[in-house]
Amino acid sequence: MNRIRSLALLGAATLAAGGLTALATGTAQAADVNVARNGGFESGLAGWSCSGGSGAAVTSPVFAGAGALKATPAGSDNARCSQTVTVKPNSTYTLSTQVQGSYVYLGATGTGTQDVSTWTPGSGSGWQKLSTTFTTGPGTTQVTVYTHGWYGQPGYTVDEFSVFGPDGGGGTDPGPSVPGAPAGAAVSGQSANGLTLSWNAVGGAAGYHVYRDGVRVQSTGSATAQITGLAPATSYSFQVSAYNAAGEGPRSAPVTGTTTGGGPGPGPNPAVPKHALTGYWQNFNNGATVQKISDVSAQYDIIAVSFADATSTPGAIAFTLDSAGLGGYTVAQFKADIAAKKAAGKSVILSVGGEKGTISVNDSASANNLANSAYALMQEYGFTGIDIDLENGLNPTYMTQALRALSAKAGPSLVITMAPQTIDMQSTQGGYFKTALNIKDILTVVNMQYYNSGAMNGCDGKVYSQGSVDFLTALACIQLEGGLDPSQVGIGVPASPSGAGSGYVSPTIVNNALDCLARGTSCGSFKPSKTYPGLRGAMTWSTNWDAKAGGTWSDAVGPKVHALP
Repeated sequence: MNRIRSLALLGAATLAAGGLTALATGTAQAADVNVARNGGFESGLAGWSCSGGSGAAVTSPVFAGAGALKATPAGSDNARCSQTVTVKPNSTYTLSTQVQGSYVYLGATGTGTQDVSTWTPGSGSGWQKLSTTFTTGPGTTQVTVYTHGWYGQPGYTVDEFSVFGPDGGGGTDPGPSVPGAPAGAAVSGQSANGLTLSWNAVGGAAGYHVYRDGVRVQSTGSATAQITGLAPATSYSFQVSAYNAAGEGPRSAPVTGTTTGGGPGPGPNPAVPKHALTGYWQNFNNGATVQKISDVSAQYDIIAVSFADATSTPGAIAFTLDSAGLGGYTVAQFKADIAAKKAAGKSVILSVGGEKGTISVNDSASANNLANSAYALMQEYGFTGIDIDLENGLNPTYMTQALRALSAKAGPSLVITMAPQTIDMQSTQGGYFKTALNIKDILTVVNMQYYNSGAMNGCDGKVYSQGSVDFLTALACIQLEGGLDPSQVGIGVPASPSGAGSGYVSPTIVNNALDCLARGTSCGSFKPSKTYPGLRGAMTWSTNWDAKAGGTWSDAVGPKVHALP
């Protein structure tokens, strides 16, 4: 079905501009019609012919409706797609289409007068309209219209192809029919004041109406809607209908969604103790012990859930519990376990990044997206903060903006931790170090990863290799003397040799480093010029690997951390 064909869609403005023109004799000239068939590619490639099999009907990207044409040049083939339309002699037609891609052409041949074409060198990732006109000769009743790309160039996409002019008698696409009811309605993305509603797209729909408890509250052109301004801990019923020029179709089956609130999300967060043990909890099974949050040792004061997921929105994050991989661990139990840990004085936070993290915050929009999505997840699950573990660097300007925006939403009890690599904290000019100093007033702790690292400079200018007490103390000294408060410095190490490719040190070495920094005892060849009794503590990857090794790391390092002066 051609989606820009009908006179109704042309509207009163077209009529006023001459869609029906009074002739001198008092008769009326028929309105122009679209003589192209299947110009929206809703019926695949019906009516079209593409050279060398270069064309295909696709469902994404589309300019409108559910279909478009994608054609790809190859070798000496420019991926020409065409159809023959029936026209009236001695008449003028407007040929137009929406295109996307590099070097896209639009034209007409066999006009009986002057054949025409137009082109664009490229429209980037957006849509661009191409348009031209042609006049038929005195004996012309058929014209071939076409589009093509260029040799050696990537594929191009075409949608909403039209040839408007006098009806040549060859027939036009039938008018639209009322669309059917949307199927697959579902609710996700719950927060205290909002829900995300999605459904399956309906063919031939121009848009959708969303009904909440029987009242229309929103209209949208896509198969998803963000419902905001809702009350916490409240259930709502939603229905969706599709509409087009022919009218509104029936509503979908009702679907119920409930906002968060009154549970683990809102409510005060526990204070992080003066000396804290941090452990990362794995939301996946990689051979370490599979744990529920309730299984994590009580030695851990901060539990960092690993990891948040990137979304298609720059900077925004999501979280999906790997229930299947974790042996059927349900979301309800996960939330209840977080609430229980909070009641026991523990902080459960969400880690952003990891080895394969793809989240980037490089402008104000993505900074706001991170803050808003992180806060929504805190409300939904009961997280008390976030951990920044981006191993491909970060932009200190916009990460600072994101974390301050999150702090403004969450309040003073927000927990912010960081897990930079050793190279990230060698200089105060590095992005991580700058960010940590920028948010020093709201930062909880930086647990640098003293593993999977090469040799690094200590604060005395000497080079130290990983795996020794000197490596831990001399590199911590850089942070301590570079502007961070001792309470914002922690030592991050693997819980077992299986936890990292290199850099494992025994709990004894970790404890010696803690004593050296806090008390000036048990040092190696490097001894700091002063002690830092306010040192926050230590971190490990991960609580799961710790459990796999029988809890030897937390059983040894936890009591040492908690006994620091």
